[in-house]
Amino acid sequence: MGKKIFFALVLVVFACSSGWAADIVVGSLNDMTGPTSDVGKDNAAGVREAVAYVNDTGGINGKKIDLRQYDYGYKVPEAITIYKRFKTVDKVTMILGWGTGDTEALSPTVARDQMPYLSDSFSGHICNPKKAPYNFVYGTDYSTNARAALITWYEEVWKKDPKWAEERAKGKPRFACFYSFPHPYASAPIRAIKDQAALLGFDIVPDQDISLSAIDAKSQVLVAKKHKPHLIWHSNTTNSVAVALKDSFALKLGADHIINNWALDENLVKLAGKASEGVIGIGVCAFYGLDVPLMDKVKEYGKKVNPSLKIEDRTTRAVMGWVKVLLAREAMTRADKAGKLNGPGIKEAFESLSNYNLGGIANALGRPPITYTSADHRPGSSATVYIIKNGKIVHLKTVDLKERYPDLWPKWLGW
Repeated sequence: MGKKIFFALVLVVFACSSGWAADIVVGSLNDMTGPTSDVGKDNAAGVREAVAYVNDTGGINGKKIDLRQYDYGYKVPEAITIYKRFKTVDKVTMILGWGTGDTEALSPTVARDQMPYLSDSFSGHICNPKKAPYNFVYGTDYSTNARAALITWYEEVWKKDPKWAEERAKGKPRFACFYSFPHPYASAPIRAIKDQAALLGFDIVPDQDISLSAIDAKSQVLVAKKHKPHLIWHSNTTNSVAVALKDSFALKLGADHIINNWALDENLVKLAGKASEGVIGIGVCAFYGLDVPLMDKVKEYGKKVNPSLKIEDRTTRAVMGWVKVLLAREAMTRADKAGKLNGPGIKEAFESLSNYNLGGIANALGRPPITYTSADHRPGSSATVYIIKNGKIVHLKTVDLKERYPDLWPKWLGW
């Protein structure tokens, strides 16, 4: 395993130190070839672009970022091997992580090593600093996302849409989950969304196991159809969810669909076509090309750093890469100014962020600024919910879980 890692795709942005202070080495773990590469490749490109932008605009108080980016193929053992390299060879100051399985597996290690770890896994399990003190997420955690999506469908569709009038008169909505059972990412919010379903009075029918790499979901849809669900929750990534949506549409499942943030993007509409119409999902930052502050730089550096990528193929995943890098920049800048550019100092800097507005690309269409505390690493209690209408992703509602459930919100930490 140790030797194999050197054959992984390695992309390194070398920072020229001429006229600059010493570089800050940052590790980036990405999936560019594995089962989540459908969303991972553009995110990794966004990370590279954002680092170039940071280095061109002052770096970290005059220090450039030296990015060490590795593709681990969404394999936890590979991620562990790369982490050892980050520590012993690259000697990174902090890590930009990726998947839930590897992030959760490495959490005790990064806590022991006091290694700040900002990840694209928004698993609620790593948001409790008592258990994961060095883990941070920049997007609404998956459990909050799931609860918000369910609430939105219940309030905006089930209670209001005439198509459900006859079923409403019969009683409770029936609800099922489609996801990859073995993967920690896909299963992370299942406890929370079923708890929310119970709070709202849903009937829960059997889940269906759909692979992250699925190219066919007909058998699962047919099994689900026997239980006549009104609503399906999807927590896989874009390609797999598109397959499930198309098969549900073709087989006339008759249910509505809500999806996690890693399935809602520009490619879902392209892949699922009319089967995506009416789908409700979560967004954690601006979609690519939206007219918001800093999007001009996102597009400019996309052309500059990754000229082979077509602008029409870029997605919100690239923007998420920017948000991750810029949030890391802010924490490192604060730590450096305090003379604490080390693990504990960066952790302290993250926890000092209160109502921090990263800009339009992060706070578009209803998402509030980011706040962390030493007692809660969830970046906020509000989730931004979208719906696909006429082939476009449009903002539908912003749901603040803390506001709605002030007594339960603290208890949900770590779910």
